[in-house]
Amino acid sequence: MHPLLADFRRLQAYLAAWLVVAAAIAALLHLTGRGGWAGAFLFSAPICLLYGFDALSAYWVCRTQPMVRRRVGSLLGVFGGTALLSGLAWLGVGVAWDALARLVFGRALVTLEPAGWILWFAGGTLMYLLSLLAHDVLLAVEQAQEAAAREAASRVLAREAELQVLRTQIDPHFLFNSLNSISALTTIDPAAAREMTVDLAQFFRRTLALADRERIALADEVSLCRHFLAIEQRRFGRKLRAELRIAPDAEPCLLPPMTLQPLLENAIKHGIRHLEEGGLITVDATRAAGALRLVVANPVPAEALPPARAGAHDRGVGLANLRERLAALYGARGRVEWRAAGGRFEIALELPAEEASAAAAPRPTDKETLR
Repeated sequence: MHPLLADFRRLQAYLAAWLVVAAAIAALLHLTGRGGWAGAFLFSAPICLLYGFDALSAYWVCRTQPMVRRRVGSLLGVFGGTALLSGLAWLGVGVAWDALARLVFGRALVTLEPAGWILWFAGGTLMYLLSLLAHDVLLAVEQAQEAAAREAASRVLAREAELQVLRTQIDPHFLFNSLNSISALTTIDPAAAREMTVDLAQFFRRTLALADRERIALADEVSLCRHFLAIEQRRFGRKLRAELRIAPDAEPCLLPPMTLQPLLENAIKHGIRHLEEGGLITVDATRAAGALRLVVANPVPAEALPPARAGAHDRGVGLANLRERLAALYGARGRVEWRAAGGRFEIALELPAEEASAAAAPRPTDKETLR
């Protein structure tokens, strides 16, 4: 359907424009002595309104001649032919209305000699050519908008696909590491291995409910992290200590699932595991100025401190994927920074502080997560 016919307000504006054209034609007829102003307008207005609908056919004519496939010969033939046919229609309607007006009003509304009717035909042909040009511009704008919409949809689909791939990479990463820990415990502490297997099953039971969600509340993520730490503490014992300091107003904030867990995994893999005495991992979550800030700090051996440059601490899939996920979800609003000083390594994340609706699913409690 023609865009104007699908929108009544636009159609009204379009017909009003043709009344302006009718007034201009009436003024021209009056100035050239071919009739009074009122009679000239009464003659031209019905013809212009009817011809306005004929001019809409230019939309489909232009669509049959896509710009990318146009040839000069066919273009002149189609556009010239339709313009001449519309000019003849304009002439025929004018002659018919002139004859009908003589019968209705007993006199001619305007006086058009043969030369005048030739000019009338030329004017109708020219107006249809202008309609073809206007519809060409309209179709070009439509195609540009459709192309922009397709490009935006493609970007969204590509981003969703990227996030899904990154998510499927992160979850198995944690699973494989946990299974390796269980495998190591089976020879030295079978009971602990069995308990860790139960913990792992419960952990994934909780994560399955959140796996298809793009973002979860920080409180949910913290509960999962507590369970992850419980699993790892069965392996490292007193060597691993952790403090999660979460501000109450930060708990409802949303973030991608498995955001903190890769950071805790890195802290254990690159820090605690290499220290004979172990150490303390701290997680601080605060909310200020519309942003959620998460800071994870852990001790590392002096020789393991990375250079102070971007990407230096990207060992393992988790942290690298986390950075890509934040960039895909938040763009420049999602930042990841790190620094090493005094034998400790610190990673800081900053995200927009967004909250879920009141209808969000209830969060598992820490008691439920830790059994």
